[in-house]
Amino acid sequence: MKIIEQRKALNRYIKKSKVIFLMAHKDLDLDALGSCIGLSLILKQRKKNCYIIVDDKEHELGVEKILKELDGCIPIIHGEEIDKYLYPNNKKNLLIVLDTNKTELVQNKDILKKIDQKIIIDHHDLGKTTIKDALIIQDNEVSSTCEMITELTEFYDVELDPYYATVLLAGIVLDTNNFTLKTTAETYYAAYYLANLGASAKKVQYLLKQDVEEYTERQKLLADIETINKKIAFTKASPYTIYRREDLAKVADTLLFFNNIEASFVIGKIGKDTIGISARSLGNFNITKILEKLGGGGNDYNGAARFEKTTISKVEQELKKAIAKEEGE
Repeated sequence: MKIIEQRKALNRYIKKSKVIFLMAHKDLDLDALGSCIGLSLILKQRKKNCYIIVDDKEHELGVEKILKELDGCIPIIHGEEIDKYLYPNNKKNLLIVLDTNKTELVQNKDILKKIDQKIIIDHHDLGKTTIKDALIIQDNEVSSTCEMITELTEFYDVELDPYYATVLLAGIVLDTNNFTLKTTAETYYAAYYLANLGASAKKVQYLLKQDVEEYTERQKLLADIETINKKIAFTKASPYTIYRREDLAKVADTLLFFNNIEASFVIGKIGKDTIGISARSLGNFNITKILEKLGGGGNDYNGAARFEKTTISKVEQELKKAIAKEEGE
């Protein structure tokens, strides 16, 4: 795994740092939060001052459960507070960005300007908006960033409490859609390793439990599915309903279970003035190329894009144009 191959460079950055900040993408999911928590435990073992930056105002259910259960146990700060924690010599500050590499997707873009030393740890493809001037540890062959951090915890022989092992396992389960997507022998080994540390499959399912009303709203998105070239499933939401980003992702996951479908795209409002696209692929269709044309990104299996101050209809038109161009129509 590439994170182990680059451990010497990673060690150099960590060793010379006095304060380390961890930051993932907006709209935290279990992989983003889990990988931040896992890495914070590695850094704690190495006696480093470490803080996780969380600026999201609302959280998906699993993330909210973890944040409540770990309140006071993990070092979480808001981005606007960072000046209080920065080390006077900026060269001794380190920012590690996890589960994304795109400038526009991080929790707080301003922090990218405040800290010179940066590392990216991610499993998504790189693109035009990838954060510059950073040590990039990127491996799009792994299932999730939690899998990368699990490999690192094993390598450094970090003693994980069963709860934290469960959090890492939940991130892996989420990003593999219960081990149905992008799952390798290494992914199964990571799950086995975490289970040996006491990770609870029952607790993982608790973290992944869904709200009945949200589930019902997602089902509405399955009522009007289009197919493109008999292999791409596409659906869009009502412009009057706001969905969470992970709701669109779950619908995109579901669409892959239909016969002959190799890729899926779901469009919906994820904010008052924000439209989101969530995309999934079985690995045979290049969703990343399409999403990058629209300002988004991802990897061979999942991706997303977001648009401000526009309409679902306009995003639909742009998406279909990009698909048609990629399909050579």
